Amino acid sequence: MTADRRPDNYLLRLLSEPDFALFQRRVDWFGAHAGQVLYSPGDSIGTVYFPCGPSVASFRVVTEEGQEIETVLVGKEGAVGGIVSHGDVPAFTRIVVQFGGPFLRLRLEDLQAIQQQSRYAAHLFARYADCLLAQIFQSTACNAAHSIEQRLAKWIIDAMDRRDDRDLPLTHAQLAAMVGIGRNYASRLLQVFREAGLIRTRRGGLQITDRAGLEQRACRCHNAVKQHFRRVLLGVYPNARPIT
Repeated sequence: MTADRRPDNYLLRLLSEPDFALFQRRVDWFGAHAGQVLYSPGDSIGTVYFPCGPSVASFRVVTEEGQEIETVLVGKEGAVGGIVSHGDVPAFTRIVVQFGGPFLRLRLEDLQAIQQQSRYAAHLFARYADCLLAQIFQSTACNAAHSIEQRLAKWIIDAMDRRDDRDLPLTHAQLAAMVGIGRNYASRLLQVFREAGLIRTRRGGLQITDRAGLEQRACRCHNAVKQHFRRVLLGVYPNARPIT
């Protein structure tokens, strides 16, 4: 919870008091652990999840060979699951908890009822859906145009920003899977970052020690998405006045 007793989720913090009250009566807290699957492809989406604090969810496309390729990270700047859907909609991707912690959950039918009662809430979630789509577009372009070193540096910065924490509980194998490379390759790149003084590594995790230096190694995709969030939602990422 934040100082004003709102959940630590930027999207919910943009709501006015009357609109937040509509949510408050319907949501409940849900503690999720890293690796927990919220949705698998084909599952009927009936619940919307709002990551709070350090919690982060990952959208992953499952290939024919069974490999999971991470496409988008969502932390306290947003929500996952049927944000603007109406009726019974199947999940296309697997949605997995990347970093465990508190989530708020809301039945999809309750979200739809709130959006019918509040034009502002409907407007806010439609705008967030636009931001999420922009994030997917940027991720597609990034995978096609940028080096693996750039993408790995960008992914670490993405994760750090969403957790608000320089410490990331990630193994080399998990990082490799997120970027879609072999574990040995990921380990070599992390060694390069470590020797440059950008990170420290430990068993089961890493710590960012030089964010500015890491940003110089990364592509600019992270900043492009961040600026789009700020423009479309007037700072939902993070700390801004509500949209009108």
